[in-house]
Amino acid sequence: MASILKLEDHFPSQVLMKDKHSPKTIFARTSFLVREILLSQKFKVILKPSEAEMASNSTPTGEKFGVLSVFHNPAAATSGSDYPIRSRDVISRKCFDEAQADISSWPGYEPTPLENLPSLASKNGIGALYYKDESFRFGLDSFKALGGAYATQRLLMKAISEETPDTNVRISDLLEGRFKDITSSITVACATDGNHGRSVAWGAQMFGCRCVIYIHAAVSEGRKKAIEAFGAEVRRVEGDYDDSVRQIAQDAADNGWFVVSDTSYEGYLDVPRDVMQGYTVMADEALSQLPEGLLPTHVFIQGGVGGLAGAVCGHFWETLGPNRPRFIIVEPDRADCLYQSALHGKPTPATGDLETMMAGLSCGEISLIAWDILGTGTDDFVILPDDLVSPAMKVLAEGKGGDTPIVAGESAVAGLAAVLVAGESPELTAALGLGPDSIVLLFGSEGASDPELYREIVGRPGEDVRRD
Repeated sequence: MASILKLEDHFPSQVLMKDKHSPKTIFARTSFLVREILLSQKFKVILKPSEAEMASNSTPTGEKFGVLSVFHNPAAATSGSDYPIRSRDVISRKCFDEAQADISSWPGYEPTPLENLPSLASKNGIGALYYKDESFRFGLDSFKALGGAYATQRLLMKAISEETPDTNVRISDLLEGRFKDITSSITVACATDGNHGRSVAWGAQMFGCRCVIYIHAAVSEGRKKAIEAFGAEVRRVEGDYDDSVRQIAQDAADNGWFVVSDTSYEGYLDVPRDVMQGYTVMADEALSQLPEGLLPTHVFIQGGVGGLAGAVCGHFWETLGPNRPRFIIVEPDRADCLYQSALHGKPTPATGDLETMMAGLSCGEISLIAWDILGTGTDDFVILPDDLVSPAMKVLAEGKGGDTPIVAGESAVAGLAAVLVAGESPELTAALGLGPDSIVLLFGSEGASDPELYREIVGRPGEDVRRD
């Protein structure tokens, strides 16, 4: 008979039974405290709602608009509210200045395009639609190039400073290999569905350290080879993403590796904070690329663990103050951890099975430091089904009415999908405050990061789309 671990102190109605079970069930439905236990052991979790949960009918629900659900955040700060002091510990202009100075000195840096899509805007009844195209970021096809690589850089500079305390380490020292005797002995590692691992591998190659990336069974060979192209050792783990998270946590502890994760939890905050700060470079580029005097009224942005959304929200809030836009987070309905957290007013796991074609958004729990910003910085939370993803990708690839054809991956189009549904629904348009004067900004987080999958969905390769 399986042994039982009781957790009455934190989960009065839950019992964990030692046995292997779906790690997504485990990770999506347990607290951050239990996460630490799960990283080193295999458990099956049996969940029963507490008596208080069964008795309470006070949890709010969102509004249904066809296939979409929308929750207007009652905790959202008013438009004139100052950027919270506590949020500056996560995202700040001071740390942005440091990230901007470093990242802009990396080889190949240039701002990614901000595309104006007037035809698509007109068709959907809004004043303007801008799309920040991260498919051109450092040749890595994703905004993640800014985060994982920047966190790797920061980690290595800290390690060098500890080894040589009298040295003022600069980014140029890393790029020129002046401390390769130190960096070559360091291994960074992470688990990934693809894009974050590519960023960490690229950063490790650029800065001269070793890199080990763990992928799970469902990660395509195309994404595996893209990571290996940057010199990383890639290890495939049986099971799903959370199996790979657990395995790399154990192996990193055994081998003295440094884990570079893009999500935070109790006791692990600094590295994910650096990842998020790297993303603010993209956010600031977008503001500087808008026509002079024009600011967005609405931002629709993907969910995931909240790192991207938190970085953009925090940077815009601090930079624009009372002129900040209405901030709308869009998630898959099967990976709705941010939506659920808004409903409950605190970090809450996703209710779905996390099986979504938007692989980069398949997240069961939010990042704690991201929620510090998003809990009050987000105005609306939206969840939508996978059925809307392919049409949105095709709309961008077609580039009708003179709009620039855009290569957008599955996780890049969640925000656009919500805008397209609103364009067909006067009720949803009104609920989100959209209209002919609205200036909508989207962040296209990835291009064809899996070229074969992109071709299968859109019907032609990304190279052909860009030739149009």
